[in-house]
Amino acid sequence: MPDAQFTIGDAAKASGVKVPTIRYYEEIGLLPPPPRTEGGRRSYGRADLDRLSFIRHARELGFEVDSIRTLLALQETPDQSCAAADAIARERLVEVERRIASLTALRAELERMVEGCSHGHVCDCRVIEILADHGKCAHHGTA
Repeated sequence: MPDAQFTIGDAAKASGVKVPTIRYYEEIGLLPPPPRTEGGRRSYGRADLDRLSFIRHARELGFEVDSIRTLLALQETPDQSCAAADAIARERLVEVERRIASLTALRAELERMVEGCSHGHVCDCRVIEILADHGKCAHHGTA
């Protein structure tokens, strides 16, 4: 049975990837250029939709385009070791953990600023004072 064919609009709906983003992924080589109909319209198959869903999910998890390109290439040769995919995921995990630590410090600083606010006048405002003098910031130098 021949592969079902989808227009770019249908591919966007089915994969959750917007039409301009699909065109962009084609432009940068994450998605191979699809065949065209006699009228010049793009025609996508089920494999293209699966690839778009893979890319969308990887982007949602914060993987960079180059990492996604590598993961897609790995996916095409399933008999090889998954060490490279594991290394990419571990690298992303380290980035996420670093970001969480930074956001945790940011939250603590904002809580300290808000708790120090006396709800009086701007001249006595702890929020304004700390923002004006980074040296008063509790996590000075850690961000």
